[in-house]
Amino acid sequence: MSPVGKYLSALVTGLLFAFGLALSGMTQPSKVVGFFDFSQGLQSWDPSLAFVMGGGMLVYMPVYRLVQRRKRPLFEERFRLPSRRDIDARLLLGSALFGIGWGLAGFCPGPALTSVGAGSREAIVLVASMLTGMWLFQRLEALRATRGKEVTR
Repeated sequence: MSPVGKYLSALVTGLLFAFGLALSGMTQPSKVVGFFDFSQGLQSWDPSLAFVMGGGMLVYMPVYRLVQRRKRPLFEERFRLPSRRDIDARLLLGSALFGIGWGLAGFCPGPALTSVGAGSREAIVLVASMLTGMWLFQRLEALRATRGKEVTR
């Protein structure tokens, strides 16, 4: 298929994802914080995040199995799946930072980008910070590579 089809399918998929995030309320940090905050007891706990994640898994699992039966993806020559299976300190630290940030800010990258589109000031600050952190990480990785140190990914 043409590159236009590839980009159009990515756009439609992204818009569908953004619509689902907005519809489920996951673009509202209070919904996410309400899931992670147990300080008020179970009476005020908001389980909606668990239902959204569970619904996503119910769709993902059978579709993933169907896609894996294909010889190749629709818009690429081959499937590009992660090959690493080990758990290292960088993975654990990155996961911890992601979880802490998600719990404190109430945004993960998808809802934050969706909220930027809606003009949320908090999301704009978060996305700017996230992009700065990604840029700094890439610069540090490039610096490590030029110094001849082994880069683990």
